[in-house]
Order: sequence, then structure tokens, then C-alpha cells
Amino acid sequence: MSKMYFAENPDAKHDIHQLRVQLLGQELTFLTDAGVFSKRMIDYGSQVLLSCLDFKEGESLLDVGCGYGPLALTLVKAQGVVATLVDVNQRALDLARKNAENNHIEAQIFQSNLYSEVEGQFQHIISNPPIRAGKQVVHQLISSAYDHLVTGGDLTIVIQKKQGAPSAKSKMEEVFGDCQVLKKDKGYYILQSQK
Repeated sequence: MSKMYFAENPDAKHDIHQLRVQLLGQELTFLTDAGVFSKRMIDYGSQVLLSCLDFKEGESLLDVGCGYGPLALTLVKAQGVVATLVDVNQRALDLARKNAENNHIEAQIFQSNLYSEVEGQFQHIISNPPIRAGKQVVHQLISSAYDHLVTGGDLTIVIQKKQGAPSAKSKMEEVFGDCQVLKKDKGYYILQSQK
């Protein structure tokens, strides 16, 4: 499996798809392309993650490794959060911007390798982490989340058991002192830690 979608500029030929989906009761349309994660459908892990999130209007959200934007953009539309989306992949970010515009959603979207360009703190950080980028990147995503959360804020990620959920859970416990398994579904674990 390619690590390409964790590249700044994937060199895959363009292959634009349009997905029409219903997520959290909202009708949304997403453009996807070659060189981005889960281009033919909203991946199951993301759907399970969304089903576990219940944020309040106006709360701040950071989506790390946002891809073409399905998680954060859905949460803006459904729950009224104030979202920031970051990804290392420029093609994914271009799509996320188009998807925000096409769905009439306002969000801050910019390039950042994990938290490298992120300033300030958030009430919520979510991620469907780039597993193919390796365990080190996933663990960095977890450990660096702490400084980007307000006190009482939370980090929620989705990760498959076979792709390292137990070690991610241990890392979250090490960094935050706690980690809850919000849900297990078809091998996907939704893990949450609170600061």
C-alpha cells in the first residue's frame, strides 16, 4: 500500500470522483482524487469516528491529517463547530477547500506536517491518522496533541486493532494519563483522551 497520500505533492495522475453522502444527518458532496486517502468512499473508520462525536456549537476543533475534509466539514455542518483542518498533502488540501466551498462551510484549511504550522489550543482534536506513515508519526500525532488542547479538551482518533490500536491506546494513556475506548466496530477502535 502506498504512503503517497502522506506526501506533500502526490504525483499520481488526477482521477476526480464526486461522492454524495449522508453523514450525521447532513447531505454532503465531496470531491476526491488519486493520491488522497479513501477516494472512492468515506472510509468506515471515519464513519465510526463521526458516530462517536457530539460537540457543541461554537467549540473549536482541529482535524489533523484531514484529507479532503470529510470529518471536520461534516462536524461544522452537523454540530456547528469552528474547525481548522490541516494536512501535509497539498492535493488533499485543495480538495478540502473546494469541498468546504461546495458545501457552503466555513473552515480554516492549511498545510501543516502534523502540528508544525498549528498555533493556539483547541477544545477538540480529531484524527483518522495516517497509519501508512508509520507508528512513529501516529505516536507523534498523539504526544504533540497535548500542548494543542485546552485544559479539559480531548483527542479522539480512530485506529484499527491490527494497525496498532493497542499501542496507540498505551501511548495516549502515557501522554494523557487516561484513554477511553468509546467504541469498537469491525476492528476499528475509537480512542479518546482528555487533558
